Amino acid sequence: MSAGTRIDAATVLVTGANGGLGVEFVAQALERGATRVYAAARTPRTWADERVVPVQLDVDDQESVERAARIAGDTTVTINNAGITSLEPLSTGDVDVLRAVVETNLWGSLRVARAFAPVMQANGGGTLVDVLSAASWTHRLGAYSVSKAAMWAATNVLRLELAPVGVRVVGLHLGFTRTPMVTKQTVALPPMGEPDDVVRSAYDQIEAGALEVLADERSRAVRAGLALPIETAYPELERFGLTGSE
Repeated sequence: MSAGTRIDAATVLVTGANGGLGVEFVAQALERGATRVYAAARTPRTWADERVVPVQLDVDDQESVERAARIAGDTTVTINNAGITSLEPLSTGDVDVLRAVVETNLWGSLRVARAFAPVMQANGGGTLVDVLSAASWTHRLGAYSVSKAAMWAATNVLRLELAPVGVRVVGLHLGFTRTPMVTKQTVALPPMGEPDDVVRSAYDQIEAGALEVLADERSRAVRAGLALPIETAYPELERFGLTGSE
């Protein structure tokens, strides 16, 4: 495993900083000794710690992203955390909703990556952390699964493209986590992890040098099953006679 990224003395930018994970990314970066944390959100909040700099950033707005990159020009670690969720079905759902989820979770995240990679390069190198999901690998969540699977692929591409300029790209995967974005869902949800545990695990692994972070048991279990046959990975197909056997 290669040398990790120290949060101590780093300048960290966190997108989606007002959400459950975002708040923890900010707070725990401060606990680990970050020099400055840019807390970026569509509507920035105030923070008690003077090391936190609120920044207005809407990942769906190119001008907003570029302005944030100018303000946060000393960033060395970028936490690409902003995103939205939707269980809109692909076969019958509202196409505009489907597009909006992919726009934010894929193209919004790419806007941030494209804007802040040159910033980190100019600062001598840095680390881009893309917050993904176990839904990148198990596809039962409609539009959300599609958006996160696409961003997983983009993360792998960016890792290769940005390595030569000194920017490490880390993919962070997690299962259901107790954040407002998740708990507002009206469907039954499995047991959830806690944001502080997920972020602590993520920072620990990032500092240890991981390029792919599995932040909880759910993400580890799903990742381990990627080589399973489709019939095993999706046992519900058996109800419809789609087992692949004669």
